[in-house]
Amino acid sequence: MPESITPHTRKVGLIGWPVGHSGSPRMHNAAFAAAGMDWVYLPLPVPVKPKDRIGEAVRGLGALGFRGANVTIPHKRSVMSHLSGISAVARAAGAVNTLTVRDNGDLAGDNTDVWGFYSVLEEAGWSAHSGSALVLGAGGSARAVLTGLLEAGCRDVRVHNRTRTRAEALVRDFRALYPAASMRVIGSEREVSAAGREVDLVVNSTSLGMAPHVDTCPVAPDFPWRSGQWAYDLVYNPPATLFLSRARQGGARCIGGMEMLVRQGARSFEIWTGWMPDLDLMRRELNLHLGFQTDG
Repeated sequence: MPESITPHTRKVGLIGWPVGHSGSPRMHNAAFAAAGMDWVYLPLPVPVKPKDRIGEAVRGLGALGFRGANVTIPHKRSVMSHLSGISAVARAAGAVNTLTVRDNGDLAGDNTDVWGFYSVLEEAGWSAHSGSALVLGAGGSARAVLTGLLEAGCRDVRVHNRTRTRAEALVRDFRALYPAASMRVIGSEREVSAAGREVDLVVNSTSLGMAPHVDTCPVAPDFPWRSGQWAYDLVYNPPATLFLSRARQGGARCIGGMEMLVRQGARSFEIWTGWMPDLDLMRRELNLHLGFQTDG
């Protein structure tokens, strides 16, 4: 937190329930301090019971002098009905995680999870136009992943979820938005393995492998990982999940969820301030918050 907060300090925050565990305040406040900005990032807990008060909360941001806010679980979808403008990417993803208070008091919504997810892949060298992907999971994170892949030009995507009907509903939604893409649902473990032999990117958008359940994995132990393939796990705690460990043993190139978390936060920072923050600093602060060792 800043050493002093004055009436001139520009305020942003994190709306969610709960928010006490989040590393976003530490990450953003360190970035503001390093950039010499008189800004503060505050946790803004908004419960859903006994009454969902998300509408009251977001309408109060402008009156309280906030420049914007991030939105996390469980409000990413419900907040959308209280906004005056929503980006095309956020509409496709079906969720808003970044709010901006405009000068006239209107609230605009965006989704930086999509950019956070795909910018890491792009920088690593994976090409959406020539690539194919298997997405594991069919929840909110999977929607961000699919939006990122399809917006970037990926035209061959398979989706697997333990509850097949959820995967079918997800694919149906995205076929309407991206009719040129080939999307299909795969169900059995045999089909998942067959897809693994064909695609060059496998994304875990489930919570399997997240602490404390570190011995769980969204694919079977004999999943056919191969050299040159990419494995991307949205789970960030622990940094080295069982999914990534097995992928690495099979020769795949691995990306952990910490990078997406840092990038989505950095993109929100840029939307509010016009400046891209120090990514290494944000990454280090998140690692420290989570109790991981860092090099710096």
